[in-house]
Amino acid sequence: MKPVIVVHGGAGRIFKEREEGCRAGVVRAALRGYGVLKQGGSAVDAVEEAVRSMEDDPHFNAGCGSVLNEKGEVEMDAIIMDGKNLDSGAVSAVKCIANPIKLARLVMEKTKHMLLTDHGAHLFAQAMGIPEVPGEKLITERSRERWKKNLEPDSNPEEFQKDLGTVGAVAIDSEGNVACATSTGGLSNKLIGRVGDTACVGSGGYADNRSGATSTTGHGESIMKVVLARLILYHMEQGMSPEVAADTALDYMKTRVGGLGGVIVVDKAGEWAARFSTKQMSWATVKDDNLHYGIYTGEKQTKPVDEALASERGGL
Repeated sequence: MKPVIVVHGGAGRIFKEREEGCRAGVVRAALRGYGVLKQGGSAVDAVEEAVRSMEDDPHFNAGCGSVLNEKGEVEMDAIIMDGKNLDSGAVSAVKCIANPIKLARLVMEKTKHMLLTDHGAHLFAQAMGIPEVPGEKLITERSRERWKKNLEPDSNPEEFQKDLGTVGAVAIDSEGNVACATSTGGLSNKLIGRVGDTACVGSGGYADNRSGATSTTGHGESIMKVVLARLILYHMEQGMSPEVAADTALDYMKTRVGGLGGVIVVDKAGEWAARFSTKQMSWATVKDDNLHYGIYTGEKQTKPVDEALASERGGL
């Protein structure tokens, strides 16, 4: 099986001045994940690596760069799932951790549970030796500015939710196993303890070797209402291609609950899709040693992987 990885940096509105950083971030993540697959690594290893790369990138609403809750703090959610045996691990409302996706994987591999939250997740992170980072280290100037603006009496937080960048990855490895990973800081100025779709299996992501893997982004509550990730795989089980399945599910979410979002999908044969109903979504994929990436509807730039790696090393 030829390995494939697809990543997204969030669906919504991407301001002009941030486009380049978002493109570079998803390209870097896809190349890192693909590097893992090329060396014989598993799909789970690849999606974790890709998502960690984006958690460390302040352009995205995950890890460093996460948006702030009503109190001005970072609370993050993440999920990872292995399509081989349907094992999954997730964390929600976690603070002071640089890479929630790493903690989600430890939940999957070191506990009998699937989701740990808030204080319990914090205790588990300590027990696993995950270093704590000061909360301020995860806060960017941009997140703080947005938080302040949303506190103004005449502000419309909804307006600011349109350019949020949940991050995610899906992959199939050389053995035909699929996996997904998703990580987010959630909604700006959300209530303390709010958990969105990301940490919920079947909503923020799903992976099953019998059909494929998907990771979602967009309005969390809408995604949860239609269980978007699982819905896409259901359509694929009925014979739809990844692209048609993604479009059908996104269209249903829009017409049924008025929700917008984006998804990345890979099926068990290695066919992939990156689709969205929002204005934009940063995405990148590597298949057959070719890198494809874009932000706008219909945009698909292509480069050989070797060329992309060379420019990555030289700084994009």
